[in-house]
Amino acid sequence: MTRPLIAVPARFSAATSALRFAAEVNARALIEAVWRAGGEPASIHPADTDVAGRLARFDGVLLPGGGDLAPYRYGAGDTHDSVYDVDELQDTFDLQVARHALEAGLPLLGICRGLQVVNVALGGSLEQDMGGPERAHRHLRHAVSVRTGSRLEQAMGEEKADASCYHHQRVDRLGAGLTVTATAADGTIEGLEPADARGWFTAVQWHPEDTAHEDPVQQRLFDALVRAAAS
Repeated sequence: MTRPLIAVPARFSAATSALRFAAEVNARALIEAVWRAGGEPASIHPADTDVAGRLARFDGVLLPGGGDLAPYRYGAGDTHDSVYDVDELQDTFDLQVARHALEAGLPLLGICRGLQVVNVALGGSLEQDMGGPERAHRHLRHAVSVRTGSRLEQAMGEEKADASCYHHQRVDRLGAGLTVTATAADGTIEGLEPADARGWFTAVQWHPEDTAHEDPVQQRLFDALVRAAAS
């Protein structure tokens, strides 16, 4: 059986020890989670050219984590001192990928930055910093509550889950047509998906790949993406 082909936009890295110079990368845990789900993960080069044509060969898309989006992308006038690793090409490409996948109904899973990209692509905004290190969700595992009947709940099979988080920003204004599907105890939006049923799409603010190798609930997110891509 042919594995569904899952596009995973690469992330720019200033240096990697094995490759000696700047590189394009994706987290091994992320790629392995897609592979375990039965998908064929393929990192794709961020380039501002014919995104629709390039995605035509793929069965699904996974928008992974990464650095911060440029604040002007969601209408912010100033840039908070904590904003890091902004890359204009990365932003342009990810936003184009999100818009095309949503418009075309291509199965899409957004993770951390990926959730934020989709929210901004649909006209939403972000809180640039959650209030300093003491309030950020970095190197943190905490419980999230998942909305009953949501696509996220159907994928994970649970209304409560332990989430591995690494982020200092969060959703502020919701993008058009999006609804909240998961929250943390402090009110942080941890999950989004569209209110309508067009295509298969869900997004989480946490990193399910961190624990998917040992937590079936987190692995089911990747399983659901690949299952949707295969249909």
